[in-house]
Amino acid sequence: MANKLLLITVFVLDLIAFGLAVAAEQRRSTGRVQLDMEHNYNYCVYDTDIATGYGVGAFLFLMLSLIIIMAASRCFCCGKPMSPSGSRACAIILFLTCWVFFIIAEICLLAASVRNAYHTKYMRNFNENPPSCQTIRKGVFAAGAGFAFLTAIVSEFYYISYCRARDSNF
Repeated sequence: MANKLLLITVFVLDLIAFGLAVAAEQRRSTGRVQLDMEHNYNYCVYDTDIATGYGVGAFLFLMLSLIIIMAASRCFCCGKPMSPSGSRACAIILFLTCWVFFIIAEICLLAASVRNAYHTKYMRNFNENPPSCQTIRKGVFAAGAGFAFLTAIVSEFYYISYCRARDSNF
């Protein structure tokens, strides 16, 4: 039977990762053009940069939860071989799906955090076009949160299927 304490721990870590990713989406940076009449130029002003920290936190919590699951299951490829069964086939499919969702979630969270931390630093004269105060596109952290949620669900089912396949050998 699957270790309930391990499943609860992984669920809590995944829930924290999901919450941080949602919070990062809500608090992502916004920029606006500021006029400086005294020095005759425009420049970009950005609000708080807390979403980057939230995104990195979500990245790390999601990574920690998958490391725990993979260590507990010996990454499916180490340990005693399992006899062919429905649980083993299900575990293989869930293992691969879990890794795909995890990689997509991590890419979204890392890319969004890096892009959110980037702020343009240049200034332009009044006569030129105003500077582009580019920020991260809305929904990138949300996509990371969605895939973190899918990773959480699939990794839990993967571990349960793995334990069923492992226990059926005895």
